[in-house]
Amino acid sequence: LWDQGNFYTAPLYNITHIVDRVGAGDAFVAGLIYGLRTYGEDRQRALNFAVAASCLKHSIAGDFNLVAVPEVEAIMAGDVSGRVSR
Repeated sequence: LWDQGNFYTAPLYNITHIVDRVGAGDAFVAGLIYGLRTYGEDRQRALNFAVAASCLKHSIAGDFNLVAVPEVEAIMAGDVSGRVSR
């Protein structure tokens, strides 16, 4: 993410069980919009949220990213099991 002269990068996630790649890009953009609106000036956290949302989407079949914010934040906090809690 490039913003006002600052370049932000996100952590890499090793996705071991891909169910469906469709919608992962949409999940990233939606996550970035959510992150920018929610975390304000914390661009790094917004980007991390977007990447985590996109990665988690790979574990869900279909076009929609049917996850909750706490599930995405769990990935951001280091829970990289990739399992959606229901």
